[in-house]
Amino acid sequence: MDTGLIYRLLSIPVTLLFSVTFDLQMAKIPVEMPTGSAQIPPQDRTSQASQLYQVGVGQYRQGELQKALETFQRSLVLVANGKPQDKANILNYIGQIYHSLGQDTKAISFYQQAIAILKQTGDRTNEGITLSKIGLSYQSLGQYSKALKFYSSGLAIFKQVGDKSPDSLVRTGEGITLTDIGGLYKSLGEYPKALRFLEQGLAISREVRNRSGEGVALRNIGEVYDDLEQYPKAISFLEPALKIAKQDRDRSEEAATLLSLGRVYNNQGQEVKALNSYQQVLTISQKLGYRRIEGATLHEMGTVYQNLKQYPKALKLYQQVLAITIEQQHPPAEALTRTSLGSTLLQTGQAAAAAKMLLTAINIWESLRPGLTDVYKVSIFESQAQTYRQMQQALIAQGKNNYALEIAERGRSKAFVELLTLRLSPNSQNPPNIKPLTIDQIKLIAKKEKATLVEYSIVSDKLLYIWVVQPTGIVSFKQVNLTSTPLTELVRSSRNSLGLRGRGIPTNASIDAAPQVSKLKQLHKLLIEPIAKLLPTDPNQRVIFIPQNELFLVPFPALKDQNDKYLIEKHTILTAPAIQVLQLTREKRERLGGGTFASLQGKDALVVGNPTMPSIITKSGEKPQQLATLPGAEAEAIEVAKLLKTKAMTGKVATKASILQQMKKARVIHLATHGLLDDFKGLGVPGAIALAPDNTGQINDGLLTADEILNLNLNAVLVILSACDTGEGRITGDGVVGLSRSLISAGASSVIVSLWAVSDDSTEFLMTRFYENLRQNPDQAVALRNAMLTTMKQYSRPLDWAAFTLIGEP
Repeated sequence: MDTGLIYRLLSIPVTLLFSVTFDLQMAKIPVEMPTGSAQIPPQDRTSQASQLYQVGVGQYRQGELQKALETFQRSLVLVANGKPQDKANILNYIGQIYHSLGQDTKAISFYQQAIAILKQTGDRTNEGITLSKIGLSYQSLGQYSKALKFYSSGLAIFKQVGDKSPDSLVRTGEGITLTDIGGLYKSLGEYPKALRFLEQGLAISREVRNRSGEGVALRNIGEVYDDLEQYPKAISFLEPALKIAKQDRDRSEEAATLLSLGRVYNNQGQEVKALNSYQQVLTISQKLGYRRIEGATLHEMGTVYQNLKQYPKALKLYQQVLAITIEQQHPPAEALTRTSLGSTLLQTGQAAAAAKMLLTAINIWESLRPGLTDVYKVSIFESQAQTYRQMQQALIAQGKNNYALEIAERGRSKAFVELLTLRLSPNSQNPPNIKPLTIDQIKLIAKKEKATLVEYSIVSDKLLYIWVVQPTGIVSFKQVNLTSTPLTELVRSSRNSLGLRGRGIPTNASIDAAPQVSKLKQLHKLLIEPIAKLLPTDPNQRVIFIPQNELFLVPFPALKDQNDKYLIEKHTILTAPAIQVLQLTREKRERLGGGTFASLQGKDALVVGNPTMPSIITKSGEKPQQLATLPGAEAEAIEVAKLLKTKAMTGKVATKASILQQMKKARVIHLATHGLLDDFKGLGVPGAIALAPDNTGQINDGLLTADEILNLNLNAVLVILSACDTGEGRITGDGVVGLSRSLISAGASSVIVSLWAVSDDSTEFLMTRFYENLRQNPDQAVALRNAMLTTMKQYSRPLDWAAFTLIGEP
């Protein structure tokens, strides 16, 4: 298990970065520290407070935290009626000590007192510094949205003050805060964004010659590359960071960097070097009272012994760490430690004890997500998914198969479910409490959908769980051992074997059918054969697949059994990212109302085909490139528009602005154009639809991006993206983050998207058959199946008919 993503970022106390900004703001009188403050003449109180302050600074820098705390508290008494600035400085130091001791709630209370004083005195620079300190404490408490809020407030002050009066102290604060923000994005798994902020922080720290800030930025960058498994690059940043920490005699930062180096060594399989680094960290942290660093180090040592299968040693270390995380009131570290304990207990055959430990971890993880934006919920869930997988294994080991399904469902598409629930809530300011589905609710959803639900859970590289929930309420479980080709590789090679092309490319390439059939049969054997007898015998009864991770890219209709029958020939197929998403799209459809195919035509239909193509830039600095025209898509749109009794919007008429306006009121939306997979805005929501430019002069004018779709309010019962790769995106533990997710979140109750680059001729044929079928039967899943079967006769290769999948309410 990769423990670094959570532990490193949330357990290591702040270094001395901010403390240097206060050192010169009180008088420096080199006399001995007084033994008490009673009966001290008023004129002497300020000078003695200053003396205590300097002694406290020295103690703090030497890592003597408890002594420093006592000294600062005595100094605080002496300045009670003195200069407000002096009092604010001492309050900040006390807050910083409590943060270093892992007592962040106390730290925040002292920082808040300092903020009140700094606002009164108009000291904007130190106000910004203190706001950033509060952000760091909230980050340690796992309250990420609050942390970002305070970091952003601090950064805004630095920029505002710096613009009016450039100052090295202001630039120092700005650099440190940028580094802190980068660290937070790292803990959320947003690595590109983390690197951008960290590199900015590093540049400023070097500019103002803030060696301590430079070292922390270097360490954080090294940790990002460690998480990205670029180990030599990680070491190239961590080693100079360690050198700076030693030169500055910053014991806290030295320990933090040694801990990160140990992790890199461990990830490279160099257990002896890793344990040597960890032992050095323990020596520092135990001597100086850095309990969180001590806990993080013991945890990392536990992972070494767990990987070496020395389970008693690992369990002993994890128990020590658990006590520290509870003592320090550090929820993220506690959840991670409970996951490690649960994993080890499971490996030693203690499934019941493991399940108890893991369930507590899951409850903690879920308490950390409120307040985060959707993108960050998705990112942070990546670091938490392991707990849900281990919990499933613990329950299956006890024969609690149905409960394991509840956990499997609970551990997927959490952010998606929360986003949909918020959108469906009549009061978005006070959204309802989202409860996980119970097994009885899952059975009821299968009954209401009149469908057989098939949920997959990839537990490990060698283990796949499958649950089948029939509309009758019968729940079955199958376990598949993945002993041959890794599933990821098999899915990738099966897609490659299809000979994927793109819109606008003629369908005249010759493809060897032999490897294509072989791969599709291998996938069928793993994914379908174990449950084949549990699927309905009536081909018109729906089967809804709930994939996970790379299984979202599986062309289920094209999977082939040993009798050379495609799956679509035997079943009506849909997909969904989670069972709970099905429940929510059904609710949305019921609110929109039903309606026959005829009632959804004319003014309620929007059809777009081959708009005047925009010029796009996918990378900074490159020249714009105009997308190729799609005459086949235009022909498709014209035919579809006839069937929907409306007029197709093509060419320069199909501008982004005009399409957006009509999308908001349309009940059926058909877009035949280019689909793109890039994250054009760097917001973590990839995907875009090409429309005609509005001539705004902006970069990528004409692209309707997935993040823009996410913010729409749609009333469509069906959206068809007849474009390339529109069902793809960023594969996450929360499902596929891309166009399909954005459309459903925006209000569409069902979408049809493509799993690869589709060709013009076969797509036009398939889509016209689909709408013709809808005239006979309003069930979109049945209409799509019959369209595929008809297209198969004209275009025999799966490449030409199996790309499209229906997601949501049929």
